[in-house]
Amino acid sequence: MDEARARDLLAAAGLGGGAALLALGENAVFAVGDLVVKVGRADPALLGRAGRELAVAHWLAGAGIPAVRAAEPEPRLVAGHPVTLWHRLPDAVRPAGPEDLAVLLRQVHTLPQPPFPLAARDLLGGVERWLRLAADAIDPADAAYLRARRDAYAHEVAALVPHLPPGPIHGDALPRNVHVGPDGPVLVDLETVSADLREHDLVVMALSRDRYSLPTESYEAFVRAYGWDVRDWEGCAVLRGARETASCAWVSQHAPANAKALAEFRRRVTSLREGDREARWSSF
Repeated sequence: MDEARARDLLAAAGLGGGAALLALGENAVFAVGDLVVKVGRADPALLGRAGRELAVAHWLAGAGIPAVRAAEPEPRLVAGHPVTLWHRLPDAVRPAGPEDLAVLLRQVHTLPQPPFPLAARDLLGGVERWLRLAADAIDPADAAYLRARRDAYAHEVAALVPHLPPGPIHGDALPRNVHVGPDGPVLVDLETVSADLREHDLVVMALSRDRYSLPTESYEAFVRAYGWDVRDWEGCAVLRGARETASCAWVSQHAPANAKALAEFRRRVTSLREGDREARWSSF
């Protein structure tokens, strides 16, 4: 979905006036007055995910967790696309840091199960959809390699023995999903909130250190603020490998229309094929 299509959908929902694009990735995200509007792809499964994200926002609000707040309780369906409305946050006073994320994760990781079912963190569940969207922009052999890697890691992840008590997690725990406003840090992007191994949230930052050039001192600050280093857990390599597989496939969906995405996909899949655990990836 490109920006023009997303704007057409905004207009169809009566929300197009003065919309400013904030992000274009898994969703198209716009600022519209005092609201933020997320427009998803036309996939029946994504409507359910949008509804769960809104339920999660309501639950976190009730639990006192600093997080983005929903402006409507249910998603709208516009020409097959889920559209959700959120209260716009005040302007950031500074960039979010690893410590901000760690403090919020500690709060989320103390929560019991909500009064509605949370799915497990289906880390690899999007791989097929992303590869399908990539179509013939990527080498079929690379797609087959990622599918095989997905299947192998799915079995390994299912067999992991956690160090931390399982429960609610954010699911995509990165500083970019924290907004620091005048009242402090809040969590944003709640669509991957799940009930699973808490280690899922911690491996993300370990991978940022190893693949995306997060400075060592920043990672150490995250560990100090959280209170435990997931790299000390014997299952860390398995979760890291599964997330690398998903991250590689995620980029592929943008390859048909974006030469930089294609180049990044090729860099990532080559490093996985060659077993190069130190090759640096670029954020996309």
